[in-house]
Parts: sequence; C-alpha cells; structure tokens
Amino acid sequence: MQDLTSVFGGARIDPAVAAFYERTSEYYMDCWSEWSSVFRPFGRLLALMFSRRLQQLNVPLGGLDTHRGISSRVLAMRTPQGELQTAWVRQLLASKRTLYAGSYSTCGVPGYAGLCIKVCFPLPNGRAIVIMRPQVHPDGSLTVISDGHEFGDPGFYFVVEHEGAGWARYLRTIKESIHVYGAEEGTLRADHTLQIWGRVFLRLHYRLATK
Repeated sequence: MQDLTSVFGGARIDPAVAAFYERTSEYYMDCWSEWSSVFRPFGRLLALMFSRRLQQLNVPLGGLDTHRGISSRVLAMRTPQGELQTAWVRQLLASKRTLYAGSYSTCGVPGYAGLCIKVCFPLPNGRAIVIMRPQVHPDGSLTVISDGHEFGDPGFYFVVEHEGAGWARYLRTIKESIHVYGAEEGTLRADHTLQIWGRVFLRLHYRLATK
C-alpha cells in the first residue's frame, strides 16, 4: 500500500512486514476475535443497530463468523486534489458482511513529529478517522498506535458534515493498536487491540499469508 521507507524515515522494519504493507493485495487473511465478556453485549448491539445496516465495522462476534475466512480487496485511488489513497475492503466470507471498508493514506498532525497512517471510514453524513503513529520494535516488527490525548494528536476523530459545514470531535477515550510481526515461514501475524475508557474490549488476531 505504501513504501514504508519513505513513510517511516528508513527505520529498520522486517522486510516481510514491509512487504505486507507495500503489497497488501497479495495476502490472504484469517481472523479470530476475542471479546471482553463485559463488552460482548455492546458488540451485539453495535451489530444490530449500526454495522449490519451500514455494512461497515461488522467485527466478528464469534468463531463461526470467520470460519470461511476473509476476502481482501485493495484499490488505488487519487482524490481530485491529487492525493494518493488506497481503498481496502475486507468482507466476512461466511456472512458476506463487510468487516472494514476504508481509505488509507499518510498524513502529518501537530501532535506528532513524523508521518502517521490515516484510515478513513465513510459513514452517513460524515466519517470516522483514525490517525495512527508508527512504532518500530528492535525485532523489526511494527505497531501502529492511536493513543493521543487531545485534538491534533494521533487518535480517533469523528467528523459530521451538513449543508457545507463540518464538525470534528476528538475521542480520546477510544484507542487502538495493531502489531504486525513475522511468524512461521511465509506467514505474518497481527494482533489488533481496541480499548475504551482504558479497558480492552476487543482483540482481533490475524494470520496473513501470501497468495
């Protein structure tokens, strides 16, 4: 999706991890979910009221949701202003429901000195934007983290637009991280953790294998 050398300033990233980010469309994905027992009812409510109606953020509620795997489609796009973006659509094959559909690009924010990854999820009359800063570990694995404290930091933003006007809010109570690392030969693993009010409510575990 992106050349990580230019994004992260030449940091020593595991070549296998870099290859996934740069050639995402060449990988199969499997996923397992691990909900906190306290928040599991919230996940079902989210699915009934929001995700299934909008076909967005259909996070798996149980093992059977992902037993047939996940499809992954990547499309290159360019905005009218000339900005290069990548659309990445993932669908649960068992239910044909959309897990994530978003656009991916890089950006800078006042609260972080380097480049960040920006993920934009379209919603009615607006969008959710997650800005994630990179952290390269000594073993070459990579974590992207949305863990800021105030507007202008990496983190979760909610944008609403109406009649030519727009409003943006920074939600510092929601944080997430995605750690991608090498595993068995030809395979990567990723651990995706989501928190609210300082508590982990969902973990997603991915197996990423080349086609």
